[in-house]
Amino acid sequence: MEKDNRKGTTGTKPKRKRRSFDAAFKADAVRLCKAGGRSIAQVAGDLDLTETALRAWVKRADIDAGSGPPGALTSDERAELAQLRRDNKRLLMEREILKKAAAFFAKEGS
Repeated sequence: MEKDNRKGTTGTKPKRKRRSFDAAFKADAVRLCKAGGRSIAQVAGDLDLTETALRAWVKRADIDAGSGPPGALTSDERAELAQLRRDNKRLLMEREILKKAAAFFAKEGS
């Protein structure tokens, strides 16, 4: 058996470098899964993708199309929620700074 560079592993494939794909590629891959008579596993193999990633893309496409489980957030809703959380965090930090400043100036004035 071959030994790779990772400590204590034998006979396993080295980890694949993380890749990123644009929205058009993902949409095309999902279209292949839905339109063709091929399974997700077959399409993933043909495109050199992991089944897990392709399944997630298909699930996300279903949710965005409105046919996902009830209560599932669309991509737009998820992006908006992330933005709102960032804004909330920033506002909480600003409020803390202002509270500390007010306490400092109140102590200075006494």
